[in-house]
Amino acid sequence: MADNCKIPFLQTIMPSPSTCPCGGATFATCCAPLLAGEAVPPSAESLMRSRYTAYTLGNEAYLRATWHPSTVPAEPIVGENEQTRWLGLEIKSALRLRKRQANLLESPDADTVEFVARYKIGGRAHRLHEVSRFVRETNDGVARWYYLDGSFPD
Repeated sequence: MADNCKIPFLQTIMPSPSTCPCGGATFATCCAPLLAGEAVPPSAESLMRSRYTAYTLGNEAYLRATWHPSTVPAEPIVGENEQTRWLGLEIKSALRLRKRQANLLESPDADTVEFVARYKIGGRAHRLHEVSRFVRETNDGVARWYYLDGSFPD
């Protein structure tokens, strides 16, 4: 994984300094540095947001590099002829934030983020409601968050 941080993940450039697909500030100041490998997501939530943006851009390399090696699928993550149009992201909760507020933090190297992503395929609207698990590991002196897996509460 450590070598992947040197690979430029940004495959598609946003056409204007518009709002980031994840709902953050401008793309250039939000997810672009993460996708380009110029910065490391500081939290599980920021990794989840950058992964959503990577899905909107079809950025397979970033998705693979940020998926934990123990659970990353062998098959392609983004289809070559993907017809998904991503419409928006809503963060429902970041579990560790709630636990921190209650002083119940179990592990600073594990976190859970619940979100809803809206998208269209063939003109039909869908929503993905997921509770994602993340783990933070240190490789070559750099702590990185990785997507582990998710469950679907709906």
